[in-house]
Amino acid sequence: MNGPSPADDADRMARVALTWLAEPGNRAVWHLVEVAGAEATLDRLLGGDIPESTLRAAVISRTAAGDPRRLAEVALLRADRLGARVVVPGDPEWPAGVEALSTLELEGGDRINRDVRPPLCLWVRGGRRLDEAFARSVAVVGARAATSYGTHVTNDLAYGLAERGWTVVSGGAFGIDAAAHRAALAAGGLTVAVLACGVDRPYPAGNAAMFERIAESGLLMSEWPPGSEPLRHRFLIRNRVIAAATVGTVIVEAAARSGAVQTLSRTVALGRRAMVVPGPVTSAMSVGCHELLRRQPETVVVTGTAHVLEEVGRIGEYLAEIPRGREHARDDLDEDSALVLEAMPRRGTVGPEDLAAKAGLGIRTVLRRLSLLEMAGLVVRQDNGVALARPVRKAPP
Repeated sequence: MNGPSPADDADRMARVALTWLAEPGNRAVWHLVEVAGAEATLDRLLGGDIPESTLRAAVISRTAAGDPRRLAEVALLRADRLGARVVVPGDPEWPAGVEALSTLELEGGDRINRDVRPPLCLWVRGGRRLDEAFARSVAVVGARAATSYGTHVTNDLAYGLAERGWTVVSGGAFGIDAAAHRAALAAGGLTVAVLACGVDRPYPAGNAAMFERIAESGLLMSEWPPGSEPLRHRFLIRNRVIAAATVGTVIVEAAARSGAVQTLSRTVALGRRAMVVPGPVTSAMSVGCHELLRRQPETVVVTGTAHVLEEVGRIGEYLAEIPRGREHARDDLDEDSALVLEAMPRRGTVGPEDLAAKAGLGIRTVLRRLSLLEMAGLVVRQDNGVALARPVRKAPP
C-alpha cells in the first residue's frame, strides 16, 4: 500500500486537528470542510470565525488545553510508532460506504442524532485495506450481557460468514461483539473492530488479547486519535460508522435500551440490510430485537448464515432453502388416492367394496387408486383384500 504523498500531509494534519477540536460527525465542521477544505476550515475555526455557538464553545475549550496542530503532530508520531496509519477520503482505501452519512437525517434534535456526518479521517491498525475489508462485510452486534443462546447463535453466524469470505464487523465489546470477532478469527476469516477510543488502547481491557489477534490478521479502526478514552457518548457516535460502512447489520440480542438497537436504526435509515435474530419471548436480552421487528417494517428475521447471505449477497447469489419437514410418499398423492389411503384400516385387510363405501368413492376409482398406492409402496395386496404396507425395520448393527 502506498503511503500519503507530501502534498497530502497538510490536509491529513488538518483533519486530525479538526477531529480533536470537535467530536467526529459534527455537521457544521464537515460542511465547512466540504466547501473550503480541511486546512482552510482549521484556520477559520482557530481564527474565531465560527458560525455555531455550540461549536464555538467546544473550540474555545479545546484550544485552551493545547495547540490543535501540535497535538495532531504528536498523535501522528504516536501512530507511526504504533504501526498505525491515518486514512482520509482522498486515499485509495477509504471505505466508500461511509459517504452515505452525508445525507443521513434522523428524528430527534439531540447532538447524537444531528451530528451524523461522515468521518474526516480514520485511524487504522492492521495490514488489510479498509475498502477491501468493507466491500463484502456484515456487522454482527448485540448485548454485552449476552446469554448462552445469543453467544451460540453469534458463533454460528459469524463463523459461517467468515468461512464464506465475508468480513465480520463489530464493536469489540464483551458479549455478542466479542463472540462475533472470535468466531471469525476461528474460521480464519477477516474481522474489523470499530472502536470508540484510540487504536492503541482498545476497550474493554479484558479483550486485549483478542484485539491483538485482530490487529495481526484483521483491522482495528477508530475515528479518535491514539490515546483517546472510551467515553460513553463515543460509542453512540461510533455506531453510525458500523451501520454505514457495512452491507448490512445483524442484531443478535439487545435489551430494551441498547446501543445495538441504535445501530440498527441507523442501518434502516441508510437503506442497508437490517436483520434481527429473534429470541425467547421471556428473555430480557431479546426485548429490543422483538420491538424492532414489531415497529420497523424494514427489518427481516434471520435465523442462520443462509438467511443473512440471502439478504446481503447479490441477487441470486445465495438462495436459502425453504425449511421443510420430513418428506413422505403420501405427500404427492392426488385427492382420491389420499381419501383411499385414509380409509384404510390401521390393522388387518379390507376389500375394495368396503373401502369404496368408507372413502365415498366409486369402486372403479378405488381399484385404480389402489394400483397407484401399491406402486408407491403404501399398500400391499393379500389373498383376502388389501392392507397398509408396514415400514421396513432395519436390523440393529
